[in-house]
Amino acid sequence: MKSQLLIFLFVWMLVSVGFIQSTEAGQSPNILFIVSEDNGPEIGCYGTPISTPNLDNLAARGTLFSNAYVPQAGCSQSRAAFLTGLYPHQNGQIGLATWKYRMYSEKIPNVVRSLGKAGYRTGIIGKLHINPESAFPFDFKVIPQANFNRKNMAVYVESAKRFFRETAKPFYLQVNYPDAHRPFIKMVDDLPAEPLIGKDVDAIAYMGINHPELKQQTADYYNCMMRLDSYIGDLLKALKGSGKAANTVVIYIGDHGADLLRGKRTSYEGGVRIPMIIRWPGMKGGQVRKELVSTLDLFPTFCEIAEVRVPKSLPGRSLKPIVHGENPEWRQYLFTEFHVHSNHNPWPQRTVRDMRYKLIYNPLAGEVNPGYSFTMGKKFFNASEAELLAVAPPQVRTAYKMMKQPPKYELYDLQTDPYEFKNLADDPRHEKTLTRLTTKLLHWQNETGDALKDPKLAHKLFSMIREAGTAKRKALDYKTFMKIP
Repeated sequence: MKSQLLIFLFVWMLVSVGFIQSTEAGQSPNILFIVSEDNGPEIGCYGTPISTPNLDNLAARGTLFSNAYVPQAGCSQSRAAFLTGLYPHQNGQIGLATWKYRMYSEKIPNVVRSLGKAGYRTGIIGKLHINPESAFPFDFKVIPQANFNRKNMAVYVESAKRFFRETAKPFYLQVNYPDAHRPFIKMVDDLPAEPLIGKDVDAIAYMGINHPELKQQTADYYNCMMRLDSYIGDLLKALKGSGKAANTVVIYIGDHGADLLRGKRTSYEGGVRIPMIIRWPGMKGGQVRKELVSTLDLFPTFCEIAEVRVPKSLPGRSLKPIVHGENPEWRQYLFTEFHVHSNHNPWPQRTVRDMRYKLIYNPLAGEVNPGYSFTMGKKFFNASEAELLAVAPPQVRTAYKMMKQPPKYELYDLQTDPYEFKNLADDPRHEKTLTRLTTKLLHWQNETGDALKDPKLAHKLFSMIREAGTAKRKALDYKTFMKIP
């Protein structure tokens, strides 16, 4: 009898321990979503010669996407897109929230509401930067400001530690770091330990101009990226210390490209191409995937992680099968757009690319692009436009001239011309490619309800924004605009 009792107690202990373990193991995975400001894939694991050991390690243990994109190269526009799973023209956030642009409705389904209803605790550390903020009812919110001065950066990881400590149920935590937004601050918190200077680097290739000023700007930007890597390392260490890392999907992206020439606020690769790394517990690490993916795919991915229904009519799809090493049939074409950033730079634009070619459609062909002078001005660079272009190769000078006053179509062969300096739209040898991509673009515009398929409305939008001016941040009712006959 005694032996039977001992056996019972032993079995009970095993079952009890097993129950605890299975409860933890059976819990839906947590999601740690890390977003950095104003940076493309200028990271060690993407081939940039700078020290980013923490992000490199994340990629080595996860999946790196080499062709990841945002729908629009602007802060609010990008963030609204990945949280709603909709293109800016679908959700209404076509410009900066700080300039009073806003989504059509706060009732649009989004990640925060969907995961909250599924029992997740939701949190955000850093800015949201979407209107209206009430559409995103996070349970935990700290550091709502942009913090471009990088004050008290230790609060980010300390807030994350508190969130991990206080959260017993599955969680979604979004952490938004201010690096590498302007100003490009050389050193914060003694990071990076060995800052770069202009003589140490070449200017980023997509700018096409290796002027000393652009080399220094590149060095300053790289310093931000190396410091960002350190902060992300601290965050991942905090996650591990919480005991929750084994059941947490970690996703890292930049919100759009760097604020450099032909980067942010443009539809060139330097603006819309971003880093994306996903570490999924239990999945093979070290994958490099070439599929054309978008941040619109994140909402469906989050839903699949949480095992909740994906809202109908989302244009994206879950990245889970790719991360899990499968080879699903995937999109052959990827689309981006541009409307406005602040009122200084309205420029309606649409793009489509396949695995090789990219088409940029400019419905305002013949007009001067206000964004050109805004970016090329003394606000950002200590050298004049003339000084910069004086050292540019002839083909690059032609590309900048075209950027200032764009033609109707720009067609690039990304295989032979990855930095988009040679427009092939008027080359008869590429007529079939031009026709194919323009057809695909129009189909996408019809399919997604894009009002700017009508060039007259693109001109109308442009005029409305210019008339609103830049002296006051006057709200533009884009929802009403969409109804203009």
